Amino acid sequence: MTKSILKGLLITGGVAIAATSPQFLYRILPAITKLTLAEIKRRKKAKEYKRSFDYLKKEDMIHFENRGGQLYVSLTAKGKKQAGKYQIDDLEIKKPKKWDGKWRILIFDISEKHKIKREALRGKIKQLGIYKLQDSVWVYPYDFKKEIGALRKFFRISEDELKIITATDIENDLSVKNFFGLN
Repeated sequence: MTKSILKGLLITGGVAIAATSPQFLYRILPAITKLTLAEIKRRKKAKEYKRSFDYLKKEDMIHFENRGGQLYVSLTAKGKKQAGKYQIDDLEIKKPKKWDGKWRILIFDISEKHKIKREALRGKIKQLGIYKLQDSVWVYPYDFKKEIGALRKFFRISEDELKIITATDIENDLSVKNFFGLN
């Protein structure tokens, strides 16, 4: 805090102003307050980062290693799994400015034995805004191979279980076009 106050005084020319101006406090206080608040926020963030690292270490999600005086931080298997979940949670399909007129059709057939995986995939597909044409047939107007590839990898779904088809025409596609605002 002392450092912040000294910086505030330096920035505003505090001592010279104090001796010559009755407006001293009105000029100096905003600068000191701003620097002090910034310092408080910085310290809180530093504590938050430390707590986060401590938590991740305690939960065996990260590993610290000192090699030749250099500290290395890496993800453990558990950490990679959690990071993958976050990556899937933040997944979103990029939409180009203009539609190329092609439909991307996603079909999947995941056995009843893997019902939980199938339902989790279905939930994520809905969350991505892909249109349900039929139970396991979904449609999207923009390329989503990269995003579906990430889902396929995360859920460990084979190419036999999930396929992407690119088509130029869907019979009676008015409701689909309306859904995506393509009319």
